[in-house]
Amino acid sequence: MADQLIRATAADGGIRAVGVITTRLTEEARQRHKLSYVATAALGRTMAGGLLLASSMKRAESRVNIRVRGDGPLGGVLADAGLDGTVRGYVDHPEVELPPNAKGKLDVGGAIGQDGYVYVVRDVGYGYPYSSTVELVSGEIGDDLTNYLASSEQTPSALVLGVFVGADGVTAAGGILIQVMPKAATDDELVALLESRIESLQGFTPLLQAGKTLPMIFEDLLGDLGLEILPETQMVRFYCGCSFDRVLGALKLLGEAELQDMIEKDEGAEAICHFCGEVYKADSNQLTQLIGELRDVEG
Repeated sequence: MADQLIRATAADGGIRAVGVITTRLTEEARQRHKLSYVATAALGRTMAGGLLLASSMKRAESRVNIRVRGDGPLGGVLADAGLDGTVRGYVDHPEVELPPNAKGKLDVGGAIGQDGYVYVVRDVGYGYPYSSTVELVSGEIGDDLTNYLASSEQTPSALVLGVFVGADGVTAAGGILIQVMPKAATDDELVALLESRIESLQGFTPLLQAGKTLPMIFEDLLGDLGLEILPETQMVRFYCGCSFDRVLGALKLLGEAELQDMIEKDEGAEAICHFCGEVYKADSNQLTQLIGELRDVEG
């Protein structure tokens, strides 16, 4: 099934639901960053969460940046997602691996750690991003982002994220976000009903592995509550806007002396994009050209 995002409403607009499948883009991230099993799960969940959070924004250029940093060996996990369906991300220590947890699942919580913070930056497209910080709840990503939504946005929400990665790579990944909108938030019975149904789910990836589509998952959860699935299916993908020109621009900021030192010692320069792992190389001639451009500006 292609990577995609769909939106739905229920209870006369009192419930907002978003679902995303991110299997292919998570596999691409795994390959690009040479991620371990647990690092793949951590980054995959965070990227899916970023796409779900970005889905409610309005302007086409809106983006959400999620950084999860705990006291576990994985270090930080960062994902950058846009309303346009693009997402990218990386892990500080992609090689870290841990034994399965007590439930026999990938120990994302142990890899992230439970002592730390989730930082969420929302850029709504006007050039004035705003940020929120909440403490980690479990390090499992889904719980932590649910806590963020309740604490920072005062929106009763349930976020279920999952990544299944085996010997052949990622075979299922994505998540669902269910939110009770303000006009229905005072309906205690509705909120309790949704909570019980979310709690009854045995994760997200088992549903995909059982052949469930996003509309089928929504039907199971909200079909008796006036479910309306919006007609547009949005494609999502791993995408990084880095380029060789941007790398050259960054190298120029180092100044003439540093560039000359690179020419003499290394006969060039190499830069690696943290977000996508792309390697860019500039040779001595290109660095000499940058020095010339700097001198032209100074002159």
